[in-house]
Amino acid sequence: MSRPIARVLLDSPVPQLDRLFDYEIPAELIADAVPGVRVRVPLRSAGRMIDAYIVELGTEQDPARTLAEIDTVVSAARVLPERLHSLARRVADRAAGSASDVLRLIVPKRQVRVEKAWLAAGAEQPGEPSTDDADTTGEPSTDDADTTGDTEEARARFEPAAAVAATIAAYAGLAEVLAENERAAVEAIPQPGADGHPEWSRLLAAVGARTLADGSSAILVVPDYRDLDVLLAALEALAPGAPVARLDSRQSNPDRYRAYLRTLEDAPCIVVGNRSAVYAPVAAGLVAIWDDGDSLLAEPLAPGVHARDAALLRQEREGSVLLFAGHTRTTDVERLVEGGWIRSVTAERRVLPRVVLDSPEDLDRRGQRLPSRAFLTAREAARTGPVLLQVARPGFSPTLVCASCRAPARCRACGGPLGAAHRGATPVCAWCGRAARSWACGSCGGETVRLAASGSERTAEELGRAFPGIRVIVADGAHPVERVDARPALVVATRGAEPQAEGGYRAVVLLDGSRMLQAPELRIGESCLRWWSNAAALAAPGAPIHLVGVDGGVARALATWSQPAYARSELAERAPLRMPPAVRVAQLEGTGPGVRRALEDIAALKLPSDAVLGPIPIEGEDERERALVRFPYADGTRVAETLRAAVVAEATGRRRGRGRTARTTLSVRLDVIEPDL
Repeated sequence: MSRPIARVLLDSPVPQLDRLFDYEIPAELIADAVPGVRVRVPLRSAGRMIDAYIVELGTEQDPARTLAEIDTVVSAARVLPERLHSLARRVADRAAGSASDVLRLIVPKRQVRVEKAWLAAGAEQPGEPSTDDADTTGEPSTDDADTTGDTEEARARFEPAAAVAATIAAYAGLAEVLAENERAAVEAIPQPGADGHPEWSRLLAAVGARTLADGSSAILVVPDYRDLDVLLAALEALAPGAPVARLDSRQSNPDRYRAYLRTLEDAPCIVVGNRSAVYAPVAAGLVAIWDDGDSLLAEPLAPGVHARDAALLRQEREGSVLLFAGHTRTTDVERLVEGGWIRSVTAERRVLPRVVLDSPEDLDRRGQRLPSRAFLTAREAARTGPVLLQVARPGFSPTLVCASCRAPARCRACGGPLGAAHRGATPVCAWCGRAARSWACGSCGGETVRLAASGSERTAEELGRAFPGIRVIVADGAHPVERVDARPALVVATRGAEPQAEGGYRAVVLLDGSRMLQAPELRIGESCLRWWSNAAALAAPGAPIHLVGVDGGVARALATWSQPAYARSELAERAPLRMPPAVRVAQLEGTGPGVRRALEDIAALKLPSDAVLGPIPIEGEDERERALVRFPYADGTRVAETLRAAVVAEATGRRRGRGRTARTTLSVRLDVIEPDL
C-alpha cells in the first residue's frame, strides 16, 4: 500500500545533510503539507527536531521501509518556491556548498504577525492556481481574451514614456538587448543627471520600469545602502507608483519579511536590494547589477558566491535579461565579453570627463600632496561650488614612524601599526587598540614618533589652513555624509564615501593614488581605477578632475576613459600566470591530513601540473594548513563535486566524540578573488 511522503531540505549547515530526505506525511497533515512550506521534522541521529522545507511530494510503495513522520507544518506560507530551490541548488553545487546556506541568505526568519496578515490578505502564492485557471467552463476568461488594455494601462502607469525611453535610447543597442533577453555589460554615462539623479540610477530605474511595464518583475542589485537610497529616489521619479520590494539588511525583521513575502506573489514588482536580492524568488524578466567590482557584492558567508556569479547562473536557468552596469569594467565581465557570453553596450554619445594627470614629478621632495596646478584648480572651483578631494584613509594620521630612523612604528603587543587620532595624541594600535604610552623603536631605540600619513581628518585640517574662509566637510566611515549643497566647500572623502553634490562637483582632486596602488592585492590596479572613475563621475559636466602622483597604464585608462581596454590588458597579463579570472581558484583550509586527502582526490582529475599551490601552514593556527587549486572553467563541475565529497568525508569521519572538534573539518571556498597562501 502506497504512503504519501514529502522530500524535505533540512535547514542545517552540516555538509552530509545537504540532500533531500523522505518523511512520511501523517493523515492529519496531508492537506497542509505542500511544497514550499516550513515544517519541523525529527532528526534521528541527533534525537531532536529540526526546521526544514518541503521541496516535493511523492509516494512510498515499499511497506517495509521505515520512515519518520513530519512533526509539524509551521505555516501555510509557501516561502520556498521551486524556482528558488532550484537556483539555490545550482549555486551551491557550483560552489561546492550547501543549498541551505544559500537559502539562509535570502529567506528571512519567520515573523508570525506579518505572515498572518499576508495570508489573510489572500495573496496568490507560487504553485496556487489563479482564479482564471480555476475557470473550467471552457469559455476564455476576459484576461485571456484581451490583455492589450492591461498592458497599455501598465505602461501608462509605470513607464513615463519620455523619461524612460530617452534614458534607454542613450545607450546604443540597449533596447534590443531588453527586447531579446540578452546579457550585456553597460558603460554608464559618467555625470550627474539633469534632474539631480546620477545617470547610473536613472539607467537602472528605466530598465526596471520598462521590464515592469512589459509584465515581468525586475531585480536591481547595488552594493550598499547609499546606492540603494539613490536608486529608490530615481525609481520614484521615473516610475512613480510602481510596486517596489526592498530587500535591505537595514530593514527591521518584520519589514524584511514583509518585502520577501511580496516577492512570492505572482504580481510583478521591482526588487531593489543588496547582494542577496539577486536570489529574490520573483519570476524575473531582468536582473541588473550595478558596479560588480565592489567588494560588498562578494558574499562573505558560506558558500561565498559573488552576486555576479549567482546572477549568471540565474540567467542561464530563466533566460531573463542580465545587465552588468558600471563606470568601469571588471576583468570578470571582460572575460565574458571576450568569450561572447555577454554583449558590450556603450553610450550613443560618449561623455568624456576632463581628466588632468599630475605626475609624480609634479610633486616636490618635501612630501607635498597637492601640486600647484591642482591647488589652483581647487581654489578657483571652490569659489563657485563644492570641490571633492578623495583620500586613501580615514582618521587623522593612520600611520606613524620613528622620528629618528623613519622605521614604521609598531605595537609591542601584536605588531600592528600605530596611528594618532589627532596631533599630539598618544599613539594607538590599529589592530588591538592598545595605547603605546612608553613606545621605543625596535630599530634604533628612539622614543618619539612623527606623522607619516594623512587621513581624512588631517587632510581637512591642512586644507582649512590653506583655504581660509571656505567650509571643509569630512566624509568617511566615522562621518557619513549623503549629500552636499551647491555652496562653496571642500569635501574630503575616503574612497567609496563620497557624497552626492547638488549639480555635481566643480572640481575633483584624487589624492594618495600612489599609496593606493601599493596595496599588496592582485586586483589593486583594477580597484583603483574603479574608485577613481566613480569619484570622477560625480563631477559636473566639464569640471576638471586631477589624478595626483600616478602614471602608467591605470592613469592613462582614467585620462582617456578607456576602462574596458584596461580590463582587457589585465586579463591578458593574468592568463599566462593562471590567476583569476583567467581560471577559477578554490581555497582549501583544514588540518594537514584533511587537506592532503582532498588534494589526493583532486590529483585523480588530471588537472594541469601547476594546478595546486601549497599546502602551507596557516600562521597563528596550530595544525591548520591552506592550499589553492587553480583549474579551467570547463573542469568546474568535476572539481566542485570532488571537493564537496572531500568535505563530506572529512565531516563524517571526524565528528565530535572521537577526540576531534568541529574546527578540524575541511572548508572549501571556490572562485576566490584574491588568492592568498
